Amino acid sequence: MIRHKKFFIILLAGAVLFLMMVGNQSHSNQQFSLTSSAFSHNSAIPKKYTCLGANLSTPLEWSGVPAGTKSLALIMDDPDAERVVGYTWVHWVVYNIPPSCRRLPEGLRALEKLPLGNGTFATQGITSWKKPGYGGPCPPAGTGVHHYNYRLLALSFGPELPAGLTKASLLEKVKGHIIAEARLTGTYERK
Repeated sequence: MIRHKKFFIILLAGAVLFLMMVGNQSHSNQQFSLTSSAFSHNSAIPKKYTCLGANLSTPLEWSGVPAGTKSLALIMDDPDAERVVGYTWVHWVVYNIPPSCRRLPEGLRALEKLPLGNGTFATQGITSWKKPGYGGPCPPAGTGVHHYNYRLLALSFGPELPAGLTKASLLEKVKGHIIAEARLTGTYERK
């Protein structure tokens, strides 16, 4: 009889654990995604968002922010620049984004402290141009198609990171605190 009770308790505990896992899985199926109204994934970024146009920051929207997210961080870079300058060129670093924020509008100014409305702010980090703010695609002519990766990180802490972070220092500070990552890639070629 005692064996049957132990077996039943183990079976019941296993069933509860299974149901909890299935519940968490269906909750996490709400995909963390990043999009832009200006271009679709793996398509060309319009000229007005580049150094040859108005150099406006691209509009970005996201959904499915995971539970437990305390802040968000965004990195935009060009790994194809490595064949030209020897390293990945960083075009935009934004962090301390409140988890309630769901978009970055077009044309954000190059301010270190970025107003997002409702009294909330984000911080713009240092790019490869050695200053804060968005720097649009600007590849040298004749270097082919460049891919611009936007990475939105959901973080388990924040928003409390100091001003002046580069991509590398941001990634070092958030190591072990990334809950999820959403990606969007745009392309641009200067002919």
